[in-house]
Amino acid sequence: MRPGARIKAAAEVLQDIIERHRPAASALADWGKAHRFAGSGDRAAIGTLVFDALRRKASIAATMGEDSARALALGAAPRAFAMTADEVAAAADGSEHALDPLSEDEKLRLEAGLPEDAPAHVKGDIPDWLFASFERAFGERAAEEGAALSARAPVDLRVNTLKADRERVLKVLARFGAEATAYSPLCVRVPAPEGAGRSPAVEAETGHGKGWFEVQDEGSQLAAALAGAAPRQQVLDLCAGAGGKTLAMAAAMQNTGQIYAYDADKRQLRPIFERLKRAGARNVQVMDAGETETLQALGPRFDLVLVDAPCTGSGTWRRKPDSKWRLKPANIPERQAEQTRVLDAAAELVKPGGRLVYVTCSVLPEENVDQVSAFLERNGAFAVEPFPDVWRAQLGSEPPASADGREDTLQLTPARHATDGFFIALLRRSPA
Repeated sequence: MRPGARIKAAAEVLQDIIERHRPAASALADWGKAHRFAGSGDRAAIGTLVFDALRRKASIAATMGEDSARALALGAAPRAFAMTADEVAAAADGSEHALDPLSEDEKLRLEAGLPEDAPAHVKGDIPDWLFASFERAFGERAAEEGAALSARAPVDLRVNTLKADRERVLKVLARFGAEATAYSPLCVRVPAPEGAGRSPAVEAETGHGKGWFEVQDEGSQLAAALAGAAPRQQVLDLCAGAGGKTLAMAAAMQNTGQIYAYDADKRQLRPIFERLKRAGARNVQVMDAGETETLQALGPRFDLVLVDAPCTGSGTWRRKPDSKWRLKPANIPERQAEQTRVLDAAAELVKPGGRLVYVTCSVLPEENVDQVSAFLERNGAFAVEPFPDVWRAQLGSEPPASADGREDTLQLTPARHATDGFFIALLRRSPA
């Protein structure tokens, strides 16, 4: 397919997303089924353009003067396909497989780019109703943080130390430009693609099949590392999902002690079995999903309880940009109520002197520092362990500054740390 046909196809997918309020992945899959003549490269390029348009929906709409599917596809095309404004205009030539020619206004807007006087929430591609939360977290850097969450994300991998080391993984993935990252000693990063390129299918690599590495953002790796799981401990991963942090802790524990992996959603938990087998993790007991009575019966036996809490996912907008615009004000109190319930349940399972680690993939203070403050008010037996000392002990390096300026809890962001947005609070229960 020529560039003009790819831009038109992306506009069709975006129209489907806008009109039917569909997830982008579903709309793209259905377009591919209905257009089987499109090759894998064409489908990847169309998907790239669609996701880039959704990442920067607000700023593109401000640039083009409207938020129609056509405007979004045209406005995203220069960066997505590494094309000039003139090349985009030439591609939209009105032929059968291309968009109608650009109007004079569209040409001028595409050439001019985003107006300098655009509001901060538009420059940051942040929903306007959420901008106050970003300002609470990041102050005058709110737009900068939002813009970083609107860029493409790399593919991060965690080296499984039960089977490999970082040098081996870097070597086998060298052809993809793999590189070591700044913070996690186990992270290997494949940079985000440029233009119409696509990220490599690293999970199809032999090394993945052998269990040498797992796909896991560096921020998530750091959360697992700071949790401090150690050999022979008793550990509970309370919201285990597909098991990324469970696997990381199993390796840190050198397959000793025991990890209980629990999740309320059996569909989220299901992939963990194949991942455990591939990784060679043998100290994990997967609990039946949703069996709260069995969970509570375990009692306060755990050295460590990790809570990767349900949240808005605002820290993962680089990877799931359509979720940014589907988020509604009512969703925040809904997530807060879930977070409160899971934190209080977790507190009952931490033994005296043990650690409770609260993690979200969010950058919103309502889900992060506010929740920690409210939890400490309800649970006087717990106190925050400042992350810098734990970082030095667990990672053996000097810690970075938290993106929100705090010195007790840690907020990771793409702008400051090149990770997804992760919040980490380390809470210690008193010994008695």
